[in-house]
Amino acid sequence: MRGYFRRLVAACVDRAGIGAGLRWKLSAAIALVGALVAVVLSLVVHNAARVSMLDNARDLADERIMIAQRNYEMSGRLNFPNTKIDDPRLPKELREKAEAGRRATYVTDRSGAPDIWAAVPLKNGHVMSLHSGFTDRSSDILTDLDQALVIGSIAVVLGGSALGVLIGGHLSRRLRKAASAANRVAKGETDVRVREAIGGVVRDETDNLACAVDAMADALRQRLEAERRVTADIAHELRTPVTGLLTAAELLPPGRPTELVLDRAKAMRTLVEDVLEVARLDSASERAELQDILLGEFVARRVAAKEPDATVHVVHESEVTTDPRRLERVLFNLLANAARHGRPPLEVTVEGRVIRVRDHGPGFPEALLAEGPSRFRTGSADRAGRGHGLGLTIATGQARVLGARLTFRNVRPAGAPDGVPAEGAVAVLWLPEHAPTNTGSYPVLT
Repeated sequence: MRGYFRRLVAACVDRAGIGAGLRWKLSAAIALVGALVAVVLSLVVHNAARVSMLDNARDLADERIMIAQRNYEMSGRLNFPNTKIDDPRLPKELREKAEAGRRATYVTDRSGAPDIWAAVPLKNGHVMSLHSGFTDRSSDILTDLDQALVIGSIAVVLGGSALGVLIGGHLSRRLRKAASAANRVAKGETDVRVREAIGGVVRDETDNLACAVDAMADALRQRLEAERRVTADIAHELRTPVTGLLTAAELLPPGRPTELVLDRAKAMRTLVEDVLEVARLDSASERAELQDILLGEFVARRVAAKEPDATVHVVHESEVTTDPRRLERVLFNLLANAARHGRPPLEVTVEGRVIRVRDHGPGFPEALLAEGPSRFRTGSADRAGRGHGLGLTIATGQARVLGARLTFRNVRPAGAPDGVPAEGAVAVLWLPEHAPTNTGSYPVLT
């Protein structure tokens, strides 16, 4: 369950793309909306201003044509600028209204500049018209208005982009903090609270998300703890009857049946002890007892005692501070896994603080390489068809107590595709440069 939670959190973080994408996407969205609003408002304002100016110009032309009409009827001659009688250029629509006895104005566009026409019927049956253009002052006002609208639109877009960057940056920072805290929870840090990591002051969706993740982590932690306690209790209760069963089996008369009973009783006792050890490692209460040892010499002696047929290469000797008992446990489990599921020759290499255990078998299962060791899952039948899947789990837990890192990989020919069968499996133990005091370990005085 813990591995599933870790994979789930990692997948969510990868898919979220929290890095810089959210900030710039939000900025682009706000800028786009701002640009659209600015363009629409600019067009509306421009058209409204143009229509208003044209209406004023038509009203002015109408007043002038009325003055020109009165002057003409009083004096009998044209004495008003830009007026004509029966002008051939008079628009057809305006002429028809004037001939129908109506005074009217009309606007035409000529090369993008509007022309203002006004016409009025005379008593003698002729039509008086007045023709004027859009004034330069009105054109300048409209041009200045367009420039102001363009500058305002650009300011709105830039301001919206800056606002989007600020809002998106704040949101992405909170999400990044939440993702980092969730990753730490997935790695087993039980004291991490996502809501505290992002700062639980702002009440928004990220705060709700952090509360949900914290609640899920608490529920998962409680479930794992309950599962660990049940497992430990069962294993502890089984220890006494299994020990009695083994003692009773040793009293049986010699023979094949007795050997079979003893073999199964010993296997059961080993399983119970392994389960108890896994439970202790899961409780995070284990502490290393540190000593200074020569790593190459230590590994050579332990390998010779456990697997005499294995070859040990000490490339570079080094002195390390670690727990010899736990290191021996990790080494023996790796050797047992290689001997049981791999093929000879077994090779152990010590180089500085790094220990490599290699066999020449079919390699580790893909699930183990992708997710790490999992208890009671032995993987594919070609490599791990026997056992309970606890050996590598214990090795990984003991390495964690030592502050070390344990990795697994398969050996394939150089340049070979993934489908080519592996030529062996390699487990690599990386011991820390400094003593693992951050795990609560303590030195042993000798």
